Amino acid sequence: MMPQMDFERARFNMVEQQIRPWDVLDQQVLDLLLRVPREDFVPQQYRVLAFADLEIPLGHGERMLQPKLEARMLQELALTGTDKVLEVGTGSGYMTALLASLARHVHSVELVDEFTVAAEGKLKAQGLHNVTLENGDAARGWDRHAPYDVIVLTGSVPILPPAFAASLNPSGRLIAVVGEPPVMEARLITCVAPGACKSTDLFETCIPSLRNVLQPERFVF
Repeated sequence: MMPQMDFERARFNMVEQQIRPWDVLDQQVLDLLLRVPREDFVPQQYRVLAFADLEIPLGHGERMLQPKLEARMLQELALTGTDKVLEVGTGSGYMTALLASLARHVHSVELVDEFTVAAEGKLKAQGLHNVTLENGDAARGWDRHAPYDVIVLTGSVPILPPAFAASLNPSGRLIAVVGEPPVMEARLITCVAPGACKSTDLFETCIPSLRNVLQPERFVF
């Protein structure tokens, strides 16, 4: 195990060398990344890689997003202390912790029971109690607690199911990575009026897909 001092150095370097160069300059987000211990959310055998610029395996074929991608998504959502958030894919619980630190309440839905149980313990250890963790398949929408102010998809989708935008409050924000390998776009959807949304493509990336996603219709010749 790395000494604690090394973790602090690695955390600082992550912010300065990976995250700032990716145009994440919101001081509230940067302070949060320095405060929430990412190493406590990665699997034990990968703790030394907690701050590396890569996706970390979680088991069950799932991976943590790169730190810079998590940070950029967080910045683009411009969370406030009054936001009710839906997170699709709890995974390690790290993104959940970041969201919960800035929002009023986070509803996080995960297919893998093991992830939910582990995340619950980690979030409580951080003193975060404004989170409701649920097991289920939210890849095509999750209107159980709708409407939401913010929706975050932590895996990609080939096409964005309309149910998500329909679950947003007026002025609500949704961030998702949309497309198929090798080219996907991180997309910010903003609800400008009831039933009306605008879409902004932020940057190209490529991340693992959510399971059971809505598939585009394929032409058969």
